[in-house]
Amino acid sequence: MTKIKFGTSGWRAILADEFTVDNVRIVCQAIADYLKESNEARKGIIIGYDTRFMGQRFAEEAAMVLAANKIKAYLCTRDVPTPVISYEIIKRGLNGGINFTASHNPSEYNGLKFSPASGGPALPETTKRIEELANQMMGEAAYREISMEEGKYSHFIESIDPRDEYLENLKSKIDLDMIKKAGIRVAADFLYGTSRGYLDTVLLEAGCKINTIHGYLDPYFGGNPPEPAEENIKELIDLVNEDNDICIGLATDLDADRFGIVDSDGSYIEPNQIIALLLDYLIKSKKWTGAVARSVATTHLIDAVAKNHGIEVYETPVGFKYIGEYICQDKIIIGGEESAGLSIKGHIPEKDGILACLLVTEMVASGGKSIKELLYDLYKEVGTIVTKRENIHLSLEKKSAFKTKLDSYPDEFAGFKVMEVNKLDGTKFLMEDGKSWLLMRESGTEPVVRLYGEAESDQKLKSLMEAGKEFILS
Repeated sequence: MTKIKFGTSGWRAILADEFTVDNVRIVCQAIADYLKESNEARKGIIIGYDTRFMGQRFAEEAAMVLAANKIKAYLCTRDVPTPVISYEIIKRGLNGGINFTASHNPSEYNGLKFSPASGGPALPETTKRIEELANQMMGEAAYREISMEEGKYSHFIESIDPRDEYLENLKSKIDLDMIKKAGIRVAADFLYGTSRGYLDTVLLEAGCKINTIHGYLDPYFGGNPPEPAEENIKELIDLVNEDNDICIGLATDLDADRFGIVDSDGSYIEPNQIIALLLDYLIKSKKWTGAVARSVATTHLIDAVAKNHGIEVYETPVGFKYIGEYICQDKIIIGGEESAGLSIKGHIPEKDGILACLLVTEMVASGGKSIKELLYDLYKEVGTIVTKRENIHLSLEKKSAFKTKLDSYPDEFAGFKVMEVNKLDGTKFLMEDGKSWLLMRESGTEPVVRLYGEAESDQKLKSLMEAGKEFILS
């Protein structure tokens, strides 16, 4: 029997295989049991879903399980972005939220993400306990449920639309007047997801002329994963290329917690570069103070910007839950991951792709320059840093041997001497030049090693990545 397994961002599985109505009921009962044993079931739970197949049905099933456990369920009336769920948890002072989303995974997947009262992603000790409780029930009808039509306990279910209050809060964090003065045209790709009616609404209120694509429901997502990576937003890139009046292209993933940015010439801008640019912008334009947080796999261009401004850098394991802790503690200006997630001071402790897109729009409107021009200006101040990530597929035998190999790593890669080894999450080799590094992290779900690298030039980075790949495969 397959067991329920929570990963970095919740439980994800293939529809009609592991992700079934019955298993969803079991996991929701486990969440109810966890809340009750933690004495955290009195204030209720918000339940949302993205635009995947069966999302609304799963959300209704979750609400019925919670209601049967006498836990108040606030059920969203339409598909909703992950950051909106986070905002609503905090605003209402709820005990948490259940969101049915598999984020950027392909269309055959669905997922369930539990967020605690903080509004951020659940920490490993929380998801581990929910896993244990769920797996104890697997193969049994051990959940409690009512029907949506029953009067008994139905008062524990309340339908809500959290959109308007989230947008009002979001607009307080963006300089709409700055954007209005610039009078710019933007393009937005919703990737068939939840940001339609959110991102475009704020852009229109800010006086932007806007071209939108993929703002309708398609459970197959046009045949591509709904992730705003360069290879998945070719239509947005082409749109920006073909219209000289468009100064920026914006994209969000299905649940709108990740972002993708296209410059005015159709160039895709790496999330690493965007986070560093926004850190610099927020310090200079808003005079914000505090530190910055980034994951171990995220660019040290952030460190260079931080050093330039004399602020501290917090390095975390991969997973936004760790960055969210610093948001909750009000310690950082911005926190981000190379996988296109960020949040800022005074906002939610969760990734927000809608916020990211609006901040980039404000930054472009403020500077009157393209993103590339802003990036070149930043390089002049702190030095050029380029980065790359590659997935190395291994046989199960080679993946097993790889763990042993890391115990006796070489003294250098491609002529770069290893100065320090960081084992915070994976194995990160910091080179003697102080600018170059390699990170090797195993995937927990497939025979893949993720190889990350960074250097001060494309040529040096290419050599470093090739040496890292050779070490992994040898």
